[in-house]
Amino acid sequence: MDLRTLPTRVRDLKPSELIRQAVRTGNVKVTLSLLRPALRGLILHGGRKERTTMRTEHDVRFDWTYTRDRPDLTKIYEAAKRSQWNATTDIDWSVDVDPYDPARELFPEHELPIAEFDQYRKLPSRQRQTLRWGLTSWILSQFLHGEQGALFAACQVTEAVDWMDGKLYGSTQVVDEGRHVEVFHRYLDTKLCKSYTVNDNLFTLIDALISDSRWDIKFLGMQIMIEGLALGAFGIIRQSTREPLLRQLLRYVITDEARHVHYGVLALRDYYHQLPEKERREREDWAFEVAVLMRNRFLAHEFYDEYFGHVISRKDWDAMVLRSQYMERFRRMMFKRLIPNLKRINLLSDRIRPHYAALGLLDFEGERAAPEITAEELIADTDRQMPPAPH
Repeated sequence: MDLRTLPTRVRDLKPSELIRQAVRTGNVKVTLSLLRPALRGLILHGGRKERTTMRTEHDVRFDWTYTRDRPDLTKIYEAAKRSQWNATTDIDWSVDVDPYDPARELFPEHELPIAEFDQYRKLPSRQRQTLRWGLTSWILSQFLHGEQGALFAACQVTEAVDWMDGKLYGSTQVVDEGRHVEVFHRYLDTKLCKSYTVNDNLFTLIDALISDSRWDIKFLGMQIMIEGLALGAFGIIRQSTREPLLRQLLRYVITDEARHVHYGVLALRDYYHQLPEKERREREDWAFEVAVLMRNRFLAHEFYDEYFGHVISRKDWDAMVLRSQYMERFRRMMFKRLIPNLKRINLLSDRIRPHYAALGLLDFEGERAAPEITAEELIADTDRQMPPAPH
């Protein structure tokens, strides 16, 4: 790569600073695997183009014996076939979505990350509603982009996994992810009529996942990290919103995502227990770095650039969002689903625990891991926590 062709901002970065933006654990192999995606995503903003090409190399495994010897995977394959839904006919798209209807508010004002911001409180009511519309659009846009990454990763996982039962189940997940892309795009395009580009942290994660040649890293990144965090994110939005169409489609999506996480735990729990310690540590560090990227993904910088870049510094914005009541609940719900699964697959050792503790994420390790908690229980959990209806 010719450094003279890079933007000034990149050329002026010290190598140590660039590495620091890519990783925090100091694991050299993890640094190397994430540095290029971090450069393309966080520095070069590759996700802001209309189209992106990501190079990938992984083995495609055929099984000409078609051996079916994994009953746990057969069970979720059968469940996936029974649970298929049609995004066109099973969702009531006739519902009118009005971002300015207080009875069906997209986003409760009291939970808005900027609710305590003086410049926000001084705005007229309709302008505050516009900001809630914009923030909801930003969140759902990141869901959409994540689902496209999940679609491509699911295709790769289906190619790369050794077991025929895994390939059969993987085929249903490819269909699931395509359907999720369909519903989020349709909702943003026809109901909210507003969308945002992919967040740099999410782009970096997708790039790292798609371009890595190791089958288990694709499983770890997709089934455990992305899908696990998505479960929490979908749950908190469904819990918060009063918009019925959005609640309906999220219920369907959560049901699918619960199966996807279950698949990841089944695939990796035995594999990581027998993996050599050096290689297991690398996966452990990689998972932590991805958790940090996902945590930073929800700082909503694209929304900030549109509405607040001229009135507050990005540093002050980040501090305000991170300490907000909503972000605290958002993080808790997301990592409540992730941390127990990392523990279940042997990636939460005493060595890595201080890193998670520093982010306040170890409170959730006692929660139930997949497949101990079902999709129905996840839905019921968010329904129990629904805030009171606005007066």
